[in-house]
Amino acid sequence: MLDLLPDLCDQFSEELTILPPRFRQFGGKSVFWGPAHCIRCPEDNTLVRHCLSQPGGGRVLVVDGAGLERRALLGDNLAKLALDNGWAGVVVYGYIRDVATIASMELGVQALGAMPLKTDKRGLGEENVMIEIEGRRIEPGQYLYADDNGIVVCNRELPLPE
Repeated sequence: MLDLLPDLCDQFSEELTILPPRFRQFGGKSVFWGPAHCIRCPEDNTLVRHCLSQPGGGRVLVVDGAGLERRALLGDNLAKLALDNGWAGVVVYGYIRDVATIASMELGVQALGAMPLKTDKRGLGEENVMIEIEGRRIEPGQYLYADDNGIVVCNRELPLPE
């Protein structure tokens, strides 16, 4: 299944929130979905590491980095943690680094772009929070679906097209 979102939009458009088309695909797995686990941590990825160190259970970590471009919130080490701990993917409203290595991993990763500078580690951030991206809300536990066409969220798990 290469194009999941067009099929979901055809069937369930009334139930979906479509995120702005600003995100780029970086992971080796281009189609991914799961319940959203939402955190907010601009320019500090301490909480990203904490979350990805826990069992993911097929969830998608959604990182609100406020769209800031000065620091990368995800790199290859954290992506490997996500993969090893069973996360379906990571969506970063911000920037990532180590993009060639992340592209070789069987993990869904979407972000705004690449930035080679890592974050400071100050222990800042909030977990299980509602995230708003350009007027579109993502609540913890909503189902997130992503592919090369973009990202959508829904209040319930949707049946996948065959």
